[in-house]
Amino acid sequence: MGGMPLTKVKALDPDVITLDVEMPEMNGLDALRLIMETGPRPVIMLSGINEQGMRETILALEAGAFDFIRKPSISNALDIEQVRSELMKQLNAAMQAKQRRALWEEEEQRRQGADISVPLSPKPSDKTLNKKPQMKETRQTIGGAEERVKLAELPRTRVPRPEEDKLARAEASDASKPRRKKVDRKPVADSSSAALPEHEIHPPREVKLQPSNELTDLVAVGCSTGGPRALKAFLEQIPGDFCAPIVIVQHMPPNFTKSLAQRLNSFSPLEVMEAEQGMVLEPGKAYIAPGGSHMRVFRSESGAFQIRVSQDETRNGHRPSVDVLFESLLPLTMVKRHAVLMTGMGSDGARMMKKLYDTGVNSTFAESEQTCVVYGMPRSAVELGCVNHVLPLHDIAPRLVRAVNNGK
Repeated sequence: MGGMPLTKVKALDPDVITLDVEMPEMNGLDALRLIMETGPRPVIMLSGINEQGMRETILALEAGAFDFIRKPSISNALDIEQVRSELMKQLNAAMQAKQRRALWEEEEQRRQGADISVPLSPKPSDKTLNKKPQMKETRQTIGGAEERVKLAELPRTRVPRPEEDKLARAEASDASKPRRKKVDRKPVADSSSAALPEHEIHPPREVKLQPSNELTDLVAVGCSTGGPRALKAFLEQIPGDFCAPIVIVQHMPPNFTKSLAQRLNSFSPLEVMEAEQGMVLEPGKAYIAPGGSHMRVFRSESGAFQIRVSQDETRNGHRPSVDVLFESLLPLTMVKRHAVLMTGMGSDGARMMKKLYDTGVNSTFAESEQTCVVYGMPRSAVELGCVNHVLPLHDIAPRLVRAVNNGK
């Protein structure tokens, strides 16, 4: 087949592409990477169900594939019909996502154009200057204005200070305690997306914090379409000495989540694993719900926080379901709970995030449309009014780390 897929893409310029992971001469992964380099568009991968096929599918999702479906069994007509239905669903979702992305980009361009069209009035002497000096002069003028406003409106400029004071008191209190493991370094919390490689400074999985029955924080994350790539970016920014466990629901069929966990484990400073029945949650570890099973968190009689896996009916058409995971956090009022919704179709997770919010959980995060592959699940939560932090993907982890560490 060689470069035929790329030749067809150039000739036909399709809106959406389906691509087999296994092809002669040029495999699906290589073709996908070239497509993403030359003309990015939604690509749906057809995946084999063997171990190699699952690993390659995870790599494809990481490389930018929109989603995947499993190849049907040739001998099973029902299987073929199910795959046809799933493929049509994915194609429709891909087209909607592409159209929504185009509208969002158009709106952003209009907004930026509006911002540029109303600059501060230049001084007469500025008219002869080139663009760079004019920008420098504008910034100097704005800076002066900010200083004057700051002096004139001192009470309003002090709004963020209570958090800073609280953080300083927490640091001073922790520094006076003999237990060093309670002292958290906060390089990620005080940084922006530029601090992505910060975890390299901390050797992963070396710090052993308090046992599970002394947990003070618990993080729950839900995602779907675009999730594997988002989880990679998210988990890479969580330091290895993170003092809370992270439980994750990613919509996937059975077996694929094990390959996903192994892949994420190779990148993250945390220890990432596929969740199993009865596992005790520990800080510095991330647990991914097994594909085809619901995952819940419960507190045992000993006080440990453990995982319960079940084959209950699907919720919102999914198993695992984010709503099921979030719902299990409702009675766990003895810990500070943090809920995160990232890219994905539909509304799974939004309803139970709203219930958590209504019962006092205010550390709620949603990925913004700016970085979502599909702005579905986060959008549903935002529309329910239960999200306190709507952030682009690269800003979620630093803000989450700060939210967890501020309580220490």
